Amino acid sequence: MADLLRLLLRVAEKAANVARVCRQEAPLFQLLVQEKTGDDKNKKFVQDFKTLADVVIQEVIRHDVGAQFPEMAGFIHGEESNKFENGLGESVTVTVCGTEEETAALLSTVLDGDHTAASLLARAIHQDPTTIDTSTDGLTVPLSPSELGIWIDPIDATSQYIEGREEVLEEGHLSPSGLHCALVLIGVYLRSTGEPVMGVINQPFNNKDPAGGGWRGKHFWGVSCGSINVCSVSRPKDGAGRGLSVVLSSSEKQVVKEALTSLCGPDKLVYASGAGYKILCVIQGLADAYVLSEGSTFKWDSCAPHALLRALGGGVVDLSKTLQSNVGPQDHKTELTYHQPYTECKGADRWANHGGLVAYRDCSQLCSIIGALKGKL
Repeated sequence: MADLLRLLLRVAEKAANVARVCRQEAPLFQLLVQEKTGDDKNKKFVQDFKTLADVVIQEVIRHDVGAQFPEMAGFIHGEESNKFENGLGESVTVTVCGTEEETAALLSTVLDGDHTAASLLARAIHQDPTTIDTSTDGLTVPLSPSELGIWIDPIDATSQYIEGREEVLEEGHLSPSGLHCALVLIGVYLRSTGEPVMGVINQPFNNKDPAGGGWRGKHFWGVSCGSINVCSVSRPKDGAGRGLSVVLSSSEKQVVKEALTSLCGPDKLVYASGAGYKILCVIQGLADAYVLSEGSTFKWDSCAPHALLRALGGGVVDLSKTLQSNVGPQDHKTELTYHQPYTECKGADRWANHGGLVAYRDCSQLCSIIGALKGKL
């Protein structure tokens, strides 16, 4: 498991490099944006984007993990379909080839013969990132790769990534939108139970190098398996008497906003973009919980950050099931799981978190939130 974690941290950093390269090359970026259609269209956004960056990142992770752990190859799932259409209407399946030249040639067919753009991307794909510093050496978890599956969200908050607004992050403050909301999410779950056991989050656009002006990233990771709970983020100190704060999507239902305003007070409701970023805010202690009443997130959005929250003593529950449950939320029966699709749905919706969710660090705060929402939805 320590080997797998080290590999995921490395491929997440490689993915972050690809995301940065795609943003830095403006003409390349214009070329990459393609709208999602049909069953893969996420209903939440009127204009959702499918970027080659997304697909390339997903395939890099799939390729590198499958190469080192072949027994996981059939269980590496991503948000994106790796079929792409070029300007000639030809369908091209994007994969990572054996050499940089071969990958560049394949990408060139997607990019309508733009060899410069294809070469830039291929270089980022085949370049090994600088060594990631982690204290994973003593980590022993009694699981084998053949028991595990992976969910990848190549760029969560794609709309923020494409808009590309640069915000300076203030320590200890939640920043509602901008490039920093775009995250690479890699979550590992148990195939037998669907429990999230490991998560890696890479924030490619965390801060700018004062000298060179290039973007630098930041990574977060967590492992939660039985009695083993380790996280790169230390559990935030609970500020006594500061009240409960909740992060929401700005499009959240009015009835939810009103119920939570009564519970927390109006100044304790904050808004931010990206499901992954909102859960990261809870992990970092920038908010106590994230509440979403809609089924507009997916397994790939929540799997990685869910593992980090579990390692910190929290979790992510299905809101609808928790509201209907007769037992207290703390018995973990309504925690999200990651191994079974909704067979009655099609396309991406098979993997939606249909009942909405609450991401939390503290069980007593979860109980307060569920209490406030009971009978309202």
